[in-house]
Amino acid sequence: MAIVKNDSLIEQEWITVDAEGDLPSSDENLIVPLARFKEERDSLLGRNGGLGVQLNPGDAPEDLADDLDRLSIITVNFPAYTDGRGYSYARVLRERMGFTGELRAVGDVLRDQILYMHRCGFDSYDLNVEGDVALNKVR
Repeated sequence: MAIVKNDSLIEQEWITVDAEGDLPSSDENLIVPLARFKEERDSLLGRNGGLGVQLNPGDAPEDLADDLDRLSIITVNFPAYTDGRGYSYARVLRERMGFTGELRAVGDVLRDQILYMHRCGFDSYDLNVEGDVALNKVR
């Protein structure tokens, strides 16, 4: 996998955790599913590392309204390239809710979609390809 941000490859600095199970050390940067964030909000916000939330289809971005300034990153999962809900989530987060942190598209992200994702507010992309191939896909 390759993460592209601002037309450059970047290192993965985030650990994505499941809805259940143990969390890594409190110094790690974590991305948790929205459901887990809602259940463990106070303890997650009290950690030393950075915190992000993953939105999946069916989640409500509005559930994050009170905590946007405390989140460094929000990832939006595209389980299939034909699922357009993530575009709407990005627009809501950027335009209605004023989220200024990193907004990353993950999942089934295709080259042809990146321009449209960018227009909706995404600024990074987790592509299912490696290195230089990812940069060529974005350009």
